[in-house]
Amino acid sequence: MKVLGIDIGGSSLKGAPVDLTTGELLADATRVETPEKLQPEQMADAVAEIARRFKWRGAIGCGFPGVVRDGVISFAGNMARSFLGRNVDELFRAATKRRVHVINDADAAGLAEIHYGAGRDRKGMVMMLTFGTGVGSGLFQNGHLVPNTELGHLLMRGRAAEKWVAASVKDKEKLTYREWGGGG
Repeated sequence: MKVLGIDIGGSSLKGAPVDLTTGELLADATRVETPEKLQPEQMADAVAEIARRFKWRGAIGCGFPGVVRDGVISFAGNMARSFLGRNVDELFRAATKRRVHVINDADAAGLAEIHYGAGRDRKGMVMMLTFGTGVGSGLFQNGHLVPNTELGHLLMRGRAAEKWVAASVKDKEKLTYREWGGGG
């Protein structure tokens, strides 16, 4: 089965067709920059733009940086507050005229690792951490997803941990990887 995979982030959307049998990209990824927080309808237009670039006619899977339950956003960290309570499955489906399913972005990345990568055939607990505009987490027990963990939003020094450790902080502070990681 082939799907169009789209990663929705705080600063861009990235997408490419994916073969779900092998986990391989079927074309080079394309990117739509989002330098400001997009409203839900604008984000739907950006998702539709990626689908148009690939002339995509099949199903679309999106990773979203927040808590997603049955397509409805209940926490949207670095995204516009107007996403809260919105059914993005329905919104993106209307914009693309395609079947769309949205899950937490780090959960999506973790599922890829569980099925095709480092987490494959692992027993016990497996955790995927993503570092970008924010920090995402995907948690798995014996290959089964514990959805929407959002560990980047645990409090650290009175603020969400991602405000201290996200890759965007490294870039904003112009830190080297060694400085960012605390190695001096």
